[in-house]
Formats: sequence, C-alpha cells, structure tokens
Amino acid sequence: MFELASRLIAQFYSLTHNYALAIGLVAVVVMLLITPLTLKSTKGMLEMQKLQPEMRRLQAEFKGDRQKLNEAMMKLYQEHKVNPMASCLPIAAQMPVFIIMFRALRGLIDRPGGVGTAFVPKYLDHTSDLYNSLLGKTKMLAFGLDLAETPVAAVKAGFGTGMIYVGFVALLAGLYFVQQKMVASRTVSPTMSASQAKLMQYLPVLFAVFQLFLPTGLIVYYMVQAIIRIIQQFYITKRFYGHDSSLGRQAQAASAQARDMNQKDKKDNKKEIKPAANPDAPFSSKRVTPPKGKSSGTSRRPQAPGKNRSGSIARRPKP
Repeated sequence: MFELASRLIAQFYSLTHNYALAIGLVAVVVMLLITPLTLKSTKGMLEMQKLQPEMRRLQAEFKGDRQKLNEAMMKLYQEHKVNPMASCLPIAAQMPVFIIMFRALRGLIDRPGGVGTAFVPKYLDHTSDLYNSLLGKTKMLAFGLDLAETPVAAVKAGFGTGMIYVGFVALLAGLYFVQQKMVASRTVSPTMSASQAKLMQYLPVLFAVFQLFLPTGLIVYYMVQAIIRIIQQFYITKRFYGHDSSLGRQAQAASAQARDMNQKDKKDNKKEIKPAANPDAPFSSKRVTPPKGKSSGTSRRPQAPGKNRSGSIARRPKP
C-alpha cells in the first residue's frame, strides 16, 4: 500500500518536477475517490434526520425497554430504507488513506543516519525521477520551502523564516474553520447545546495545531484536501438545500421538531419532580424539653438524689 501511494507521487513528480504539486495532485485524486462516499453519507445522514421525530416518539413509547426500542428502531429503518451506518463511510475510508499517505510521505524523506543526514527514500523504484532527485539530499525544496522541515524546527532555525511555515499551519486552521462552519450552519441537533456546537466547530482547528510537529509536505497535502472539502460543501449545499422541498430542508424541519419535543420532555420532567426545600431557610428544631435557663409551667423542682420525688406532693394531715 505504501509503495502504491509512493508510485502515485512519483508519477505526478515526473510530470511536474515539483514536490508540492505532486503531493497536491495526489490529494486531489484521493478526494475525488472519496467524494462519492461523502455524497452518499450526506444523503443517508439527512434521511436519518428526517426520522428524528419518529425516533423521539419511539423512545418515549418504549422508555425503559431497550430491546423493544431497538426492534422498533430497526423496523423504522427498514420501512424508510435508511442505513444508520451510512454517515460513517467517509470516516472509515479516510482513516486507512490517512495512515498510508502519512507513511508514504515520511518514507520519501527517510534518514537512516538520523536527523541532518541525507535522504534514502523508501517505497520507490530506484529508477524513478523522484527517487533520484531525493537520494543524497538533505532538503525537499519546493517554492523555496523545505517540505521535509517541521514548522517547529523551522522556527528554531530562524524565527523570520520559521514564521512562514507557521503561517501555513494558520492557513490550514482557517480552512478547517470555514469548512466546519459551513457544516454547522446547516445542522440542527435536537440534543446538542450551543456550547457543544461551538466545541465541535473548533475541534478541527485544534487538529491543525498538531501540524506544527509534522513535515510541511503533509501540511500541503492537508491544505489541498481542505480546499476540496470546502468546494464539496458548496456543492452539497446547492444540491441538498437548494429549495424548500429539498431533502436538506426537510431534514432541518424534522430536526427542529425533534429539538422542540426534547425541550418539552425536559420541562415535563421538571414539573413532575417536587421542588426541594429552600436550602437558605433557617433550620428550626422541634424541641421537646425547654432550653436551659428557662422555666416551664409544667416543670418540676429538681429533688435531691435518693429522695422520693413523690414527697413533693402535699399530704393530708392524719386525724
């Protein structure tokens, strides 16, 4: 698998004789292969969103009976011909590709002798232009940048030059933010709060921060992919949200209905729960015996030990 990916990079390098362009073209090919899965998963996800009010109704009907709920859910999916796992297809497809491309790109700049030594590329045909261009070199230059250098190492070598590498990471974070914002603007979750939605929007940006420790060639690969994903989102918006009767609009309306049902259930549950006593109210103790130092109308004078307490009762004189 690593050799196949490396050969694809070598093929594009033989056409462009530029490392960045070759890596970018590989990213384009990968995204074109994944795009049909992305469109299919998007359609499946929207069909699932349309069923959210029915799913909420089933959850209320079979509350406490997990087995019957699962059976009802499966029947609902079969009636509407919906696959609940369809939205996982792009993620499942991208993870192996991510690992393969990571290893292939790292193999191009393999240094058996350690940091600072010459490259001995792996997974490549020794007769290829890409192999011969990298063999014995210490830099992978494209457009004046060393694609084998990490932004952190570049900053340590020279702050001014290093900030150019950091700028690429910042640009990648911006692309991720735009992409996720496009997705979030169309999604209505019945259970996700506003703070959770914001967190999901900024998570991809955090992923970009880790690129500071990876070779710049990988950053180029991810940047091209991010640009293509933004184009995909424009297409998805036009295709699935283009008019009021479109699948996306129906899914949004169903999600909003499910959210209202969820909020209504929460309010009903609060009404059923008896409010607790005010914790700030002063505590009053129901005391049986009178406090010390205070007399009571029914209290008795204390008697000396050993004496019969009945002696305090007045006796009638003997005749």
